[in-house]
Amino acid sequence: MEVKAIFRHAKISAFKAREVSREIQGLPVAAALDLLTFTPKKAARMIEKTLKSAIANAENNADLRASTLVVKEALVGEGPTIKRFQPKARGSAGPIRKRTSHIRIVLSDEIEIKTRESKKAKAGAKKAGSKQPAARKKSTVKKEAAPETPASEAGETK
Repeated sequence: MEVKAIFRHAKISAFKAREVSREIQGLPVAAALDLLTFTPKKAARMIEKTLKSAIANAENNADLRASTLVVKEALVGEGPTIKRFQPKARGSAGPIRKRTSHIRIVLSDEIEIKTRESKKAKAGAKKAGSKQPAARKKSTVKKEAAPETPASEAGETK
């Protein structure tokens, strides 16, 4: 089952918030909360607030346990832009755009929880099968050097 939460008109540009939201996609809820707690950005606080709201929606409205939930989507879209003007030189005005965004988080219990330890174990098993890394295999091939001839024999004069 999917549960969602939306934070509308967040006072941050979508470009800045997307950087943080990409990091939590596909993570279990506990890991996503830990990552957001230790991310030193304003967007992380807003996304964390929205994630906690989605967890509360799942527990209270859908009777789901938070330990089984995974972040299926973490989308940030552009909201309305507030337009202001600042006085500039010679009586002109410069525009100021105060951007907002809509943060949407979708949680699901249907996705299998993948931990990073299992990914590392699979990668370790692949590396154990080969004896040498690919970079070393290439360096072991010897190239035959052409015999050097002096400049006088080759017909070159200075």
